[in-house]
Amino acid sequence: MNYFGVLLLFHVTSSVKHSLRYFLTATYGVPGFPEFIIAATVDEVQVGYCDSNIKTVKPRQDWMRRLLEGDPEHLKWYSEKCLEEQYYLRASNDIFKQRLNLTQGPYIVQRMNGCEWDDETGEIKGYNQYGYNGEDFLAVDLNTLTWTAPKSQAVVIKLLWDKDKANLEYNKNYCTNLCPNWLKNYVHHGRSFLQRTESPSVSLLQKTPSSVVTCHATGFYPDRAEIFWRKDGEEIHEGVEKGEILMNNDGTFQMSAELNISFVQLGGWRRYDCVFQLSGAGDDVIVTLDKSMIRTNWASSPEIPVAAVAGGVAAFLLAVAVIVAVFWLRKRNGFQQVDGEE
Repeated sequence: MNYFGVLLLFHVTSSVKHSLRYFLTATYGVPGFPEFIIAATVDEVQVGYCDSNIKTVKPRQDWMRRLLEGDPEHLKWYSEKCLEEQYYLRASNDIFKQRLNLTQGPYIVQRMNGCEWDDETGEIKGYNQYGYNGEDFLAVDLNTLTWTAPKSQAVVIKLLWDKDKANLEYNKNYCTNLCPNWLKNYVHHGRSFLQRTESPSVSLLQKTPSSVVTCHATGFYPDRAEIFWRKDGEEIHEGVEKGEILMNNDGTFQMSAELNISFVQLGGWRRYDCVFQLSGAGDDVIVTLDKSMIRTNWASSPEIPVAAVAGGVAAFLLAVAVIVAVFWLRKRNGFQQVDGEE
């Protein structure tokens, strides 16, 4: 969720977009994983979890635990949903296998649905999209109330699901009413946690003396942040490659920007610096390109912390990370945003 604008010379806009997302994964013939997993997030923070082994909803944040304890009907709904969704995804898998004429596994069915709400403009977006065996498969288009099929193999299922007008109307109602109302309620109850700010640790990393220099920021919250390289105080793009914002295991985030030092003239290192900006924080974090400040992994230099290079793609737990990561990361950047349930 990177929403950057220009406010004077500051890169991060004050507008806040909140999200409520549900990640569902059903596996068939995948040893070592539950047959069904569902995780719920608010503003990219995991707030609930359920799988086919534990068969009960587990709140992941204290404020969500208190909310559910004070609203038993809400907790009951989630518990029932955990069981129902297992059957929905199994039924979807049966349809996919039959329509695609598949006979051998393993099979992985994934769904990500939910909504976003801009608390400044009031804009709401919803989505309900499927992945099958790691590929984008189907998504609902709320404007036309039809399904879209990014893979030609899914067209036959799109045409079948387009006929279910009642379900498409449910998708629309869920997106424009139910999901946003829940999201606003969750943001209200979790405001002190969700709207906190945590400053990052910013380091310069390099694998070898001739490789790129990576400016790496980790441990920050929220994920509305920007990182870039400057030369003589002006942002540069040549020789710079930015990475995505990734989640750490503790719910904070990390991001990095690489600088190709072959573009840096001898004696001109200190003309460059890395700038990290965090929405809601005070001053920028600025690190000057200085050989003595670079952490390396060759002899006589400080070791690069394991967290700096290994925490990134961790989703909500190891199982979800392995099964969902590719599907989810692709959705954040590319797939049409829509919603509901099949």
